[in-house]
Amino acid sequence: MLEAQSALTGRDLRLLGWLYDHGVLTTDQINTALYGSLTFCQRWLLKLLALGVVARFRPQRWEGGSYPYHYLLDQLGTEIVAAQRRDPLPRRDQARPRRQHLTSRANLPHLLATNQFFVDLAGHERTHPGGRLIEWRSASTLQERGAFFRTGDDPSLMLLKNLPRPDAHGVWAEHDRQVPFLLEMDLGTENLTILANKIINYVRLADMTRWRWPVLFWLPSTRRELNLHQLLSDTTIPDLVATATGDHATTTGQSPAENVWWLHGHHGPRLRLSELPHHDPVEPI
Repeated sequence: MLEAQSALTGRDLRLLGWLYDHGVLTTDQINTALYGSLTFCQRWLLKLLALGVVARFRPQRWEGGSYPYHYLLDQLGTEIVAAQRRDPLPRRDQARPRRQHLTSRANLPHLLATNQFFVDLAGHERTHPGGRLIEWRSASTLQERGAFFRTGDDPSLMLLKNLPRPDAHGVWAEHDRQVPFLLEMDLGTENLTILANKIINYVRLADMTRWRWPVLFWLPSTRRELNLHQLLSDTTIPDLVATATGDHATTTGQSPAENVWWLHGHHGPRLRLSELPHHDPVEPI
């Protein structure tokens, strides 16, 4: 382990930490977030493969061919990150069942889409001085009972059923402003009423806490976005829900850090992520 650790850079360790927390990233995602040169990225990933800290797989396309390589931690990489974080050391050969789980999970596209959101923020950080992805936490860290409760909140929150189940939590900083947020990644497979019910649960959560973070819905199309806002037109959502869409971001060449956010009830141009209103008087979750 010591020999491998001595060969790792700070960028390598950041990548290993992401894979430890978020499972899998594609070659293109790793390049966007950390490198900016696909050729150099591919060469460096081969070095990490040779060290034994990462593994990779390539899913097959049903119509023929295969997807790009998907990278995840190998056993040694898992042990290195666990040791650095002072987590319990993983059992021997823990990486193999984890790899089998990730390669076969039905919701892999949703996981990759969620990870892409944060990859794009990290890529913006890499190319725009002043921006920084401070926090990126997975859904699993927010699904335990009491995950949202902090001192001063309504104690009945601990017993509340139908709590929101966000896909991730993050903190984005731009210059002197930090914005914590919760992310809902939408691939367009659910009825809009299901999204509206999720939002109602987030409103209930906000009413029971001293903190209020923007809830970001990343949607596939501006048409779906407009329909969602129309559906919410009779719902009181005080500076809570903001939406953005993949097609708008692609057309305008913008990342999630930029002017892509439609804050529900806000009349005016789209906002930057750092401009979204939030209230957080106590320590982070």
